[in-house]
Amino acid sequence: MITEKIFESALGIASPWYIAGLQFDEARKKLHVRIDFEVGSRFAVPGVAGQHPVHDTVSKTYRHLNFFQHQCFFDVRVPRVKLPDGSVRQVEPPFEGKLSGLTMLFEAFVLLMCRETTFSGASRLTGLSYDRVKALCDKYVDEAVSLQDYSKVRDVAIDDTSRARGQNYVTIFADAAMRKVLFVADGREAQTVDAFVKNLCAHHGKPSQIENVSIDMSGAYISGVEEYLPEAKISFDKFHVIAHASEAVDETRRQEQKVDPDLKGMRWVLLKDRTDLTPQERTELDKLTRQMTSSRTARAWHYREQLREILTRLQPNVVRGLLHRWCRNVLSSKVEPMRTVARMIREHFDGVMAWVYSRQTNGFLEAVNGLFQAAKRKARGFRSFRTIRTVIFLIAGKLDFSTVNPCVRAFV
Repeated sequence: MITEKIFESALGIASPWYIAGLQFDEARKKLHVRIDFEVGSRFAVPGVAGQHPVHDTVSKTYRHLNFFQHQCFFDVRVPRVKLPDGSVRQVEPPFEGKLSGLTMLFEAFVLLMCRETTFSGASRLTGLSYDRVKALCDKYVDEAVSLQDYSKVRDVAIDDTSRARGQNYVTIFADAAMRKVLFVADGREAQTVDAFVKNLCAHHGKPSQIENVSIDMSGAYISGVEEYLPEAKISFDKFHVIAHASEAVDETRRQEQKVDPDLKGMRWVLLKDRTDLTPQERTELDKLTRQMTSSRTARAWHYREQLREILTRLQPNVVRGLLHRWCRNVLSSKVEPMRTVARMIREHFDGVMAWVYSRQTNGFLEAVNGLFQAAKRKARGFRSFRTIRTVIFLIAGKLDFSTVNPCVRAFV
């Protein structure tokens, strides 16, 4: 009896429920805890007022957290109660989880484990099947997302990430101020913005409340924001502008290395930040960039560094003047890939300047992208968009799962 009382306290079993016995199978490394209810107990049923008498019982088994290194199961005599209208309803024990045959505490453990490892990894560690682990995470993410309130969202960041090889992408919408994912859409077309707006409205938000949207210079995103978030100011952050300039540097190097073999192997030396280079790499970079008159690659690198320096300035009027001058200088050069960047900046000049004022960046979404891609590689890819959505929300949704499973608080 003392042992049962200790287990009742440790497992949170409270009246009218009690532990009726314990059975430990040493050979199979399993502990079974028999749980019953007190004679004469009456039980409430969600949606029906009052306490109701027991009609009969059914036997159910729930997987619980391990007892040391041994699997632990609750063998429960679950009552079915008779309601005033004559119908019979099965009672939900307070420890019952959302998936059949699991306790809430066990589900909380699996859910938080999946934030740190793959579904396959959680499956191996817990003994659940891959499909059960994924179904558990899908269900909790869906319920936690459904409770989100987006009425205070003002600044939105939009970016895409690849879901598979080729041109398969998903679009991530995030709250730039809170740095958390709000919505994930399949594809990267203008219609993804429409889907986000509908989701925003379903979570107590309004399109008119969105003041700023930071995106890359994708025509689809630009047209989507202009059509579905017409009151929002579009900005193109420094990260994406410099990324286009870096692509131009690399394209120039690829063109020029056909006649200059010394440029082979210089890709990462040119693309990395100088502070991240080794002493030998810095020496190689300095040697190349001194060849301004003979190397278009060197000129492209200098143009990118000038652009980077301009966008670090804090005074909008200074940035505006320097950017206009930079575009004129580049367009008068013969570095065609960088000329393309200058034309792009001129075409989207107001959006670049909007970033100078707001400083709203998509940098944190690039970090989310990196974490998702790492998870995708570790899992050897994901089979469906639903799985991708679930993984992204687990990584960066900042969801409060304790609202749908109070047992989560036991682990945080």
